Amino acid sequence: MIINTELELKGNQFPSKIISYKKDVDTLYFRSENNVVLQLTIQRDSVLRFRYTTTSIFENDFSYAITRYASRGFNHLEVTEDEINYIITTSKLVCHISKEDMRKSIFDAKDNTLISEDELGFHWEESYEFGGNIVKMSKNSQEKESYYGLGDKPVALNLKSKRFENWVTDSYAFDKDTDPIYKAIPFYTGLHHGKAYGIFFDNSFRSYFDFCQERRNVTSFWAQGGEMNYYFIYGPEMGEVVSNYTDLTGKPHELPPLWALGYHQCKWSYYPETNVKEITNKFRELHIPCDAIYLDIDYMEGFRCFTWNKEYFPNPKRMVKELADIGFKTVAIIDPGIKIDNDYSVFKEGLDKDYFCKRADGPYMKGKVWPGECYFPDFTKPEVREWWSGLFKELIEDIGVKGVWNDMNEPAIMDVPGKTFPDDVRHNYDGNECSHRKAHNIYGMQMARATYQGLKKFSYPKRPFVITRAAYAGTQRYSSTWTGDNVATWDHLTIANLQAQRMCMSGFSFVGSDIGGFAEQPNGELYARWIQLGIFHPFCRTHSSGDHGDQEPWAFGDNITDIVRKFIEIRYQLLPYLYTAFWRYATEGIPILKSLVLYDQADVHTHYRNDEFVFGEKILACPITEPNAKGRRMYVPEGNWYNFWDNTLVKGGNEVWVDADLDSMPIFVKEGAIIPKYPIQQYVGEKEITELHLDVFFKFGKEKSQVYEDAEDGFDYKKGRFSLRNFNLLGKEDSLTIQQFKSGKFITSYETFEINLIGLPFEIKKVEVDNVKIDLESSLKGNVLVISKEFTELHIIGKKAIIID
Repeated sequence: MIINTELELKGNQFPSKIISYKKDVDTLYFRSENNVVLQLTIQRDSVLRFRYTTTSIFENDFSYAITRYASRGFNHLEVTEDEINYIITTSKLVCHISKEDMRKSIFDAKDNTLISEDELGFHWEESYEFGGNIVKMSKNSQEKESYYGLGDKPVALNLKSKRFENWVTDSYAFDKDTDPIYKAIPFYTGLHHGKAYGIFFDNSFRSYFDFCQERRNVTSFWAQGGEMNYYFIYGPEMGEVVSNYTDLTGKPHELPPLWALGYHQCKWSYYPETNVKEITNKFRELHIPCDAIYLDIDYMEGFRCFTWNKEYFPNPKRMVKELADIGFKTVAIIDPGIKIDNDYSVFKEGLDKDYFCKRADGPYMKGKVWPGECYFPDFTKPEVREWWSGLFKELIEDIGVKGVWNDMNEPAIMDVPGKTFPDDVRHNYDGNECSHRKAHNIYGMQMARATYQGLKKFSYPKRPFVITRAAYAGTQRYSSTWTGDNVATWDHLTIANLQAQRMCMSGFSFVGSDIGGFAEQPNGELYARWIQLGIFHPFCRTHSSGDHGDQEPWAFGDNITDIVRKFIEIRYQLLPYLYTAFWRYATEGIPILKSLVLYDQADVHTHYRNDEFVFGEKILACPITEPNAKGRRMYVPEGNWYNFWDNTLVKGGNEVWVDADLDSMPIFVKEGAIIPKYPIQQYVGEKEITELHLDVFFKFGKEKSQVYEDAEDGFDYKKGRFSLRNFNLLGKEDSLTIQQFKSGKFITSYETFEINLIGLPFEIKKVEVDNVKIDLESSLKGNVLVISKEFTELHIIGKKAIIID
């Protein structure tokens, strides 16, 4: 006879007293009386991994986020104990683990200051609906602690007092504070008392972060399943935290082709071919630089991926070639939904090979998207990714398309609650079979990965270019991204700025927004202001819904066209500067955009600044985000900065008013900077670079700058065929010295530098190049000097200016 039919609802459970400890090289195991095991792995002196199981047995250790190229190894490890704690010491950190309940405290090894401490620490709750546990972690928030990161959340940069959900979601026409949204990047940086650390919660289930909202002094994170598995990353500089996180989850596998950093034009949709040609010809006619034209879903036959509508595009190979002849690369969209149609070869092959996702009881996952009813490849299965990559042969190798844009890969499903797969859909997960609850957040990432593999194969020997809408931590290895279906409003201009900065501090720098807004229609002023911001985003593309009107640079009258052209031309002039910043990102994980707090965390005024950011290492930008503005107030960080437009010098550490009519925006250059510039081109490769222009901004004291160049495409740079120029500048009252240190085997096409000397406090009397005096009459015009690119030391000598009151 059954006498009790109720489950024992235990609520939160906690580790009990530690009863054993074991060390295995770089991994320590602590076991409690109630069979909780804490696995602590020392990844690096500044990176610790904490992993828990409540059953004494760990699942297979597998993550899509962690790259196999992540740095490992440490210089020091010592494990001791006292009556209360186990004490783990590296050269950077000291970690105390309580013998009573496994709670942890982490200190800076140099000065023993507290960095992070558990509040309740690890705890869990049994999930009776799905099995397994809801895993939780809570930590005390330190005095005046701030929080940053978490991917594309459309909120102010400082996350203090807010709560968020990580569940990749198609968020059409999202707004400020919309959550969840397109990306799930469960990584944040904490900052207090001048020191920064990061936490990456590597759990792909639906997860949550609470930054002191529910409880004023407690930060917590939890997930609906899986393991409590997180990495603690110490700085103490915020930039070190972000670059070490990027090292852990992966830097881009290669640099983008330089054309991918140009201006791109997109619309839903440009068709038929005559419309595409009309648009591209208009760019060339108006001399507005542009490198790529995009084809949205209407280029396909009935929205079937990897097909062409022969009525709209009767000969796509010819069209793509003709576009290439005038400098346009063609980028095409590919979605994950494969139309159910037995006469459609992609569907038939996927069906025959059993490559589509299935429900728990065996039927295929069926959902409605643009083609109608569709099945969906299981990109978590290696064979499916290999098959998918092979489907790009015709599109890329035969027809000549240069880039692919993955959309709807959250995955988005129409006309169903939740707008995505149901929880019971099954996935291979690279041999770790699971439900969609675990695979949802990584589905878009694995589609982007398969797309990247196809483009790398069929674009070779050129570099692949992929864009994705959905992403999980680590997707930056394979793809660029954009912030999704935004709206043509002034609020969204602000949101675009916030999202791009936040993505960069979340390890994903190749990011941009739909310039002008995807939904609805901007006026000319809003479009011009958005272009001004967009030229400083690593990915620079106008995209719009055709339902709301035209959104090309010439759609708003001649005055706006001239302003847009002017700023796109600035983008093209700054390409070598941006490419150098991208090289630093790809090699060292240094974000391309730096929020002011990331640029200078020691200045407390930066902790709540949202609008201003540093582009690369030396350029400060601040968009105008209100209509009818003639300028704005902005914060200029510590140091001296030159106004980009008139070279006047502004002292930093202050909030200042900056004039900026519609044809201008606040842009400043750090003193001592050497900014490389190319001539204005209508597209990358239009002109041979016969001289590199260097703007040199005088500084009293020292400053370093870099210029990285290579063949702009291809993989020879990985064999040492690159040119890296390191410049050391030293300014004094009556002299300026620039030293050049070059490495790499690439030979640039130009032989000379045109050096524009800005802000000199003296009149030039003599110039020496490598200790040889040069003739000023032939080499100097005003403050512009032309010298050989091979110089090692440039010495400019002057007579100190005499100021008479």
